Amino acid sequence: MLKNNYQTEVSKRFTIYNSLFLDLPFQGIHHTGTLLPILANKCQEGFQANKTPKEIINGFFDELMAQNSTEDRHAFLFRMVQYVERQVVLFDSIEDAAFDKIHDLKGKGSVQALVARVDNDRKREALIEKLRNFSVRLTLTAHPTQFYPGNVLGIITDLEEAIKTNDLGNINLLLQQLGKTPFINKEKPTPLDEAVSLIWFLVNVFYVSIPDILVRLLRMLDIPLHEWENPGLLKVGFWPGGDRDGNPFVTHDTTIQVAEKLQKWILRCYYRDVRKIRKRLTFKNVEPIMVKVENGLFNSLFDNQNYYQSKDELLADLLEARQALLTQHDGLFLDQLDEFILKVRIFGFHFANMDVRQDSRKHDALWEEIIEETVGADGLATFQGKTEEEKIAYILNFEPKLGEVAFKEPFHQEMLKSFDAIQSVQQSNGEDGLHRYIISNCQSAFHVLEVFQLARLSWNNADTALPLDIVPLFETIDDLAQAPQIMEQLYTNPIYQAHLKSRNHKQTIMLGFSDGTKDGGYIRANWSILRAKEELSKISKAYDIKVVFFDGRGGPPARGGGNMHNFYASHGPQIENAEIQVTIQGQTISANYGKPVSCSYNFEQLLCAGIENELYPSSEKNLNPYQRALIDQMATVSYQFYKDFKAHPAFLSYLEHVTPLKYFGQVNIGSRPLKRGKDTGLKFEDLRAIPFVGSWAQMKQNIPGFFGVGFALGQLKKEGKFEAAKQLYNDSLFFRSLLGNSMQSLAKSFFQGTAYLKDNPTYADLWKLMFEEYQRTVELLLEISGMDSLLQDNPTSKQSIAIREKIVLPLITIQQYAIQSMLERGEDDPALQKLILRTMFGIINAARNAA
Repeated sequence: MLKNNYQTEVSKRFTIYNSLFLDLPFQGIHHTGTLLPILANKCQEGFQANKTPKEIINGFFDELMAQNSTEDRHAFLFRMVQYVERQVVLFDSIEDAAFDKIHDLKGKGSVQALVARVDNDRKREALIEKLRNFSVRLTLTAHPTQFYPGNVLGIITDLEEAIKTNDLGNINLLLQQLGKTPFINKEKPTPLDEAVSLIWFLVNVFYVSIPDILVRLLRMLDIPLHEWENPGLLKVGFWPGGDRDGNPFVTHDTTIQVAEKLQKWILRCYYRDVRKIRKRLTFKNVEPIMVKVENGLFNSLFDNQNYYQSKDELLADLLEARQALLTQHDGLFLDQLDEFILKVRIFGFHFANMDVRQDSRKHDALWEEIIEETVGADGLATFQGKTEEEKIAYILNFEPKLGEVAFKEPFHQEMLKSFDAIQSVQQSNGEDGLHRYIISNCQSAFHVLEVFQLARLSWNNADTALPLDIVPLFETIDDLAQAPQIMEQLYTNPIYQAHLKSRNHKQTIMLGFSDGTKDGGYIRANWSILRAKEELSKISKAYDIKVVFFDGRGGPPARGGGNMHNFYASHGPQIENAEIQVTIQGQTISANYGKPVSCSYNFEQLLCAGIENELYPSSEKNLNPYQRALIDQMATVSYQFYKDFKAHPAFLSYLEHVTPLKYFGQVNIGSRPLKRGKDTGLKFEDLRAIPFVGSWAQMKQNIPGFFGVGFALGQLKKEGKFEAAKQLYNDSLFFRSLLGNSMQSLAKSFFQGTAYLKDNPTYADLWKLMFEEYQRTVELLLEISGMDSLLQDNPTSKQSIAIREKIVLPLITIQQYAIQSMLERGEDDPALQKLILRTMFGIINAARNAA
């Protein structure tokens, strides 16, 4: 049924509306629009005939534009790129407009289906108990992979609404606007710009969806809104303005400015709602209170009088109005007031939970300068010679007056001001506004305690409980393996023990998929994270610590994305399940959480995955020793194969000189640099996961999302264990989800586009190695799953990917034409480089979760 809906609601509509482009009154657009289908066919036929991108593009020009100069040909290709970009926008809008037609909003994974199931199984009380203590936090990150500027996003929103109502006149006008609106930022956005862009989603989507889900759920369970004790069941985290890891443009001032923006926008939302509610609450002893609330919010927003200093002050007035409404007016319009009170309890004066993040190496350098400036160079040398335990004892008993340290490195002074910013945000927005400090590249207990002690010294009161959670982020394969030992060391440290006691015996641990996959390959990273969670759950339970896992995931499977719901549903009882916390970014925000209907659907799916995991344990969520050994063998084999691949003599050169990696630093989509560190030259360990994964996506090779899977399955086949692997696929939700997400990466791959590299003297061996693994992985995944084609079990996703890949095939061909031409010439060409840069936008937008 959904498959037929997709054909009707998306595929056919796209064909109809796409024809409107031909009538747009722009110079050359009819010529471009007429020739684009011809070029698309030439690309399709050319690759089927094993032609190179250069042969396809040159053949097209020789046949249809033989008299044109090279400059004219390139200008035409740029117009083609711009045309395809707008086709991608149109397709996105059509697909988003049909969201409720192509997804079952009340089916499996919805709160409605969950409540029906628990009632049928007489588990309502168990569900309510779980809901009282559970939480899902989606953290919007500062990693920008969304290529649309804000004005284009606005057009997309309006276009979607016009498509829903089949308003051809308005669609035509909006397509005209789209044709004249630039798709590229002239300058890189600042971190504050990035924050403001994401606040749009908070105001227009999450402020609507989160209360809607909670109200529907509570009413289904017959729980009065005012009695609900867990308003934090659904939360939004926020990294822009606090994520300082490697981003030199984020300062303590940025953190404070973003917190101010968040508070201003939530107060605006409240003010807008109160004006509507006050029209109903016109009763004696109620209206004066609501007028007071409205004026108080207005003054807080516009007169800088800060009438309301906290959410508690606002709630006190609202509850007074509620009491008067109940006792004097029979509770008329009480539902509207209760829904608003619930919103205030959910979003407070902070709107979203900010985090600060910094790299452990920066803290090492800061402490070394503090020690050197305080006790001298000899003292620093003595410190550097100490063991880790001795270093921990030293800094926890070392209490310099940080304000008196004469820092030579300005960045260290700026880092310390982050702690002042945290205190400032807590004073203005409440502790919920910012209460976590995340340590990237955390490799030891010392790295955690460095930050803990800096925070204590910055608060200037070591005897008072520190209102800050210190969160280690374990990313690489080695760090994930060491994580349980590191946490046990912290749990047994008396000073840190006392801190955890003051934080309700709760420890948040972040696990990074992106760098894990980049470091260890697809299977090893996912398996290492699962095992780390199991061991960390075990060790935390032994010390009576409630551990919460925060997953750093990107959009594509290569960075922990794909079907997240199945991933969380697959967790067995060995993994602590008190909360689900996960990062979302770039196109994943706009694609999965960009509209109230899609946001509610995906939020509900995550919520239900976490709850059903506990209420409905099953054998497919557990792995027996033999199954574990099988996955462990696959992880080991694939890891070695991936390491050998990275060690290939042409690997780094391929990334640097063949893929569009270097161009990620030139697209004005975000403020973050391409890599960590200031060294010239490419170092793999310094390379950020986004451009790394994004480069493979641009090449349509998607290596981090599947490489090693086929080789590992092939090894099992050689050893006669393939039937056992098939059984594992049928019996284990974790293994099935792992391979299913890899299928997404494979479905978005197109090796024909780069097949010309098999004749390149430098890169032929590397390309053949990748292509052979791609073929092997497709073949063995189809065999193990019993499918005839990739994503056969997910027809909606399969159709969407197929249409998107068809739309951008000309862009892929143009990009590879430019890359191939420069490789053959052995030198860069500014015109061809610009062409590569411009094709990146449409390719990554069409993929929606490409980086």
